[in-house]
Amino acid sequence: MSHPMSQTRNPQAGVMLIEALVGILIFAIGILALIAMQATAIRAAQDSRYRTEAINYANDLLSQIMVSVNRNPANFEASLQSFVHQPTTGKDCEFSGAASATDAVKEWVKLVTNADSVAHPQRMPLPGTSAGMLQVRVDTALGAYNQVAITVCWRAPDDPVARKHVLISYVT
Repeated sequence: MSHPMSQTRNPQAGVMLIEALVGILIFAIGILALIAMQATAIRAAQDSRYRTEAINYANDLLSQIMVSVNRNPANFEASLQSFVHQPTTGKDCEFSGAASATDAVKEWVKLVTNADSVAHPQRMPLPGTSAGMLQVRVDTALGAYNQVAITVCWRAPDDPVARKHVLISYVT
């Protein structure tokens, strides 16, 4: 004859195991969310770094223009126009037109595109940047106040479209 206690079932059997599995599931979801947030933070920091470099590159060229432009009124406009680089704007930062023959602009293009990494190893190149993604426009028309617009574009590996920084200044 069997023992009477062996015949009865415990309604709580296995509940602790289910509670443990639910707890592990919640913990795993939390860890995955933390990893996703970390990846997002890393991408944001990298994007910030690229933006800062683009700002620095544009400011570098503007400084060169300010220092190099001929202030003689007879030569000022032609001197300023010599910095024009690929003035025609296409879609998605694809610029065309004549490249500037000015040494300051040619050196700047090499620096931004990392074509001159030996001379400037401390500068971080912008990813996905080519000479066709850099532009300098100059407007010397009356009322434009000698406006200089410097555009720097780049495309990080996970960017579907190019990112852009435009610096506009007035040279007097």
